[in-house]
Amino acid sequence: MRKIRETLRLRYESKLSFAQIGRALSLSKSVVGKLLLLAREAGLSWPLPEGLSDEALELRLYPPRNPRSTSFVAPDFAWVHQELKRKDVTLQLLWEEYRANHAGPTYRYTSFCVGYRAWAMGLKRSMRQLHHAGEKCFVDYAGGTVPLIDAASGEIRPAQIFVAALGASNYTFACATATQSMADWIGAQIRALEFFGGVPAIVVPDQTRALVGQPCRYEPEIQRTYEDFARHYATVIIPARPRKPRDKAKAEVAVQVVQRWILARLRHRRFFSLGELNAAIAELVTELNNRPFKKLPGNRRSAFEALDRPMLKPLPAKRFVVRTWRVAHPNIDYHVEVDGHYYSVPHELVRERIEVCLSAATVECFHKGVRVASHVRSSRRGGFSTVPEHMPASHRAHLEWSPGRLLNWALRIGTSTRDCVQWQLTHRPHPEQGYRACLGLMRLAKLYGPSRLEAACAVALAIQAPLYKSIASILKTGRDRLAPSSIHAEAEQPLPAHDNVRGSKYYH
Repeated sequence: MRKIRETLRLRYESKLSFAQIGRALSLSKSVVGKLLLLAREAGLSWPLPEGLSDEALELRLYPPRNPRSTSFVAPDFAWVHQELKRKDVTLQLLWEEYRANHAGPTYRYTSFCVGYRAWAMGLKRSMRQLHHAGEKCFVDYAGGTVPLIDAASGEIRPAQIFVAALGASNYTFACATATQSMADWIGAQIRALEFFGGVPAIVVPDQTRALVGQPCRYEPEIQRTYEDFARHYATVIIPARPRKPRDKAKAEVAVQVVQRWILARLRHRRFFSLGELNAAIAELVTELNNRPFKKLPGNRRSAFEALDRPMLKPLPAKRFVVRTWRVAHPNIDYHVEVDGHYYSVPHELVRERIEVCLSAATVECFHKGVRVASHVRSSRRGGFSTVPEHMPASHRAHLEWSPGRLLNWALRIGTSTRDCVQWQLTHRPHPEQGYRACLGLMRLAKLYGPSRLEAACAVALAIQAPLYKSIASILKTGRDRLAPSSIHAEAEQPLPAHDNVRGSKYYH
């Protein structure tokens, strides 16, 4: 307004030309002429009326234009807002449909867009972001908890409240879990997908340690089990950036709604189990999804049926089984330890890096991506689960031989061999102590042949020395090839007279 006042003063008081006024005020001659024309049309000259403020001067020079005709058919911007959430729907398409469906005067495309954006600015801040149908599911835990009372001990434990919301329809799910562990996180998300009856393209969680091994603004490292969950349900995990709540604004709003609409209503009730609490939450979740929107048509359920449900991918045939992963290095006994119990792997993998996959019922071991062992999970601490095929040949042979099997083997060779094996098993404090000697006899049978072993056992029984070392010495010296008469004569030959030989009478 200062330059307008100066333009009038220089023109009417100083009698300067347009060019001179322009040079003095850094204006073009055309602008000077336009300002003087506006003043003349407004009936203004110099000096200006006393007390004319800048606001009043602007109003005199630039009077408001006449309002446009209101005969145009007003678009239903709430419907436009909902339709934009559908895949591949644009403002251009909706404007064309708007013009085609109304016979009266309609807005041009630019006015249509300006009007919609002005309407959208009046919505809640969290709704300004456009979410496509079936695209994203936002998940989080509420800050509030619900106390659970142990009926036996009276102990009170806080139950955690999980919340999931679909981006396009705001359709909401909530349930209670005992903790916020990875198993509870994933288990609650499985229940949410089953509640929705389908799988969205993207799941957006927080960067909690239970799900994200290495939080990062740009490349967070997802936990192995959570990756398996995403692969099973053919979805993608895109965690929100740390300390950026607007990345999951839908979850923030859903948590707030659940806390106000559900948890606040349960504050006077007492619960004694998770099942009882979840039944109460399920009733209120149904009511929540049926509540009408304040500024949009319909409610969460109707929006879900129209927008998200048709775009969700079908659930897989089998429910995901939560498995956790660990890294282990088998010791020289070719076993890995899990919660105090020991599980075998092939003995060739001693000291190698083994990935152990744990579920509630099984323990699976992987080496370089290949499963090498599978066991039924045991809760017996200090116990062993050993597969014979994982053992070295010598260990497996020792494990597989029992007294009955050893005697059957010996009998196939001969009665003398059978008697020697029987002696080994019966003249020890425990039969297993004779296994090694019996295995030694089996080695002699391979080395010298069954017939010679049978003959050597006969000699050993004749001289009352059925020990492994005696039988091995007989075979080594060839005494098994001597005539039986000479052996019996040797056995019956009296002891030579000697001061150091006492005889049996000495001990009576």
